[in-house]
Amino acid sequence: MAVTIMMTACFANVCPLMSQADEVSDLKQSIAKKQKEIEETQSQRKQLEGGLTDVKQVINSLEQSKSNLASYVSQLDTELTAAQTRITELSDMITQKEEQIVQTKAELDEALAKEASQYEAMKARIKNMYERGNSFYLEAIFSASSFGDMLNRADYVEKLTESDRNILENFKTTREYVEVCKTQLEEEQELLEEAKANVEKEQESLETLISEKQTEIQAYEADINSKEAVIREYEAEIAARNAEIKALEDAVKVEQAALEEASNPKRKYDGGMFAWPAPSYTRISDDYGEREIHPVLGVKKFHNGVDMASPGGSPILAAYDGTVVAATYNSSMGNYIMIDHGDNLFTIYMHASALYVSKGTEVVKGQKIAAVGTTGRSTGNHLHFSVRLNGNYVNPWGYLK
Repeated sequence: MAVTIMMTACFANVCPLMSQADEVSDLKQSIAKKQKEIEETQSQRKQLEGGLTDVKQVINSLEQSKSNLASYVSQLDTELTAAQTRITELSDMITQKEEQIVQTKAELDEALAKEASQYEAMKARIKNMYERGNSFYLEAIFSASSFGDMLNRADYVEKLTESDRNILENFKTTREYVEVCKTQLEEEQELLEEAKANVEKEQESLETLISEKQTEIQAYEADINSKEAVIREYEAEIAARNAEIKALEDAVKVEQAALEEASNPKRKYDGGMFAWPAPSYTRISDDYGEREIHPVLGVKKFHNGVDMASPGGSPILAAYDGTVVAATYNSSMGNYIMIDHGDNLFTIYMHASALYVSKGTEVVKGQKIAAVGTTGRSTGNHLHFSVRLNGNYVNPWGYLK
């Protein structure tokens, strides 16, 4: 009777152990998933080996276009935009990898704890088997009270043996999962370090190109022999810029007229104050109004906006709700965005390194629409922010304060 009770109690402990096979299957699927993630991380590392800006090659390729400043600026801006895009992508990768590393570490810690628990259970099982000896199974079978009881006990012994095999297989698979987690963690950490190093290299390249652009623009404008020509060119650029913006405003008027004919309500500006468009700004590098003296041309020039010196790649926000009527490139304004706020009120955001909206996009106050840069006729990272009302530039401070 005592043996029967013992056998029944032991058999009761076998049932949960029989789920070991399912657990092994789940672990193997997790291992396969981890191995695929490792391969993806290795692929990302290979991609990081190339694709960075070759500053010397860029500068050499632009040598022939230096005689035409507009062409030179446009070509260099293409490289600046590409470099800033790579920096943004690498920064996003770094953020993603840091989050993945935290998760992988947690999975590794959990697997290590599980491995230690299984190891202790196996030691206890082996010790129990050693103390009972190999004859325990035979005694359990041959001490059966009947042939049917013997078959039941033989079946139990077989299941107990299978359970032992499953426990061992589970432990081995857990060990394999631990090693895969360790490998994944190492790969992700190496990718993270390489991405950080590449961001630094690309940032240096970007700064070198910006410096090269600044040097060429200043040298071009400082040439005494061409000063008068530069003044005319400068004025022609401003005129062309204003003509482009005026054309956009006229197009909006045509669209609004069409909306009125169709009895659709047109946008109205409700008089609210604007959001600060460059939240990462450090200072106002050039205010709205008459410049005392143009830095190199030696003449007074009217500045039609507020220049907010901000780090390259930092966000540019929509000042107010509106519709994007332009999101494109101009050799003077660089990458720029123009937003219609209704009632002939527009805001313009110039010199961006990247544009995140397109023409026709409906935006809301404070929405990220672009990134600060130095594209166009610009020699340093900043946002040139302008406000136009009824076809004329007005002081942005009236809407920002």
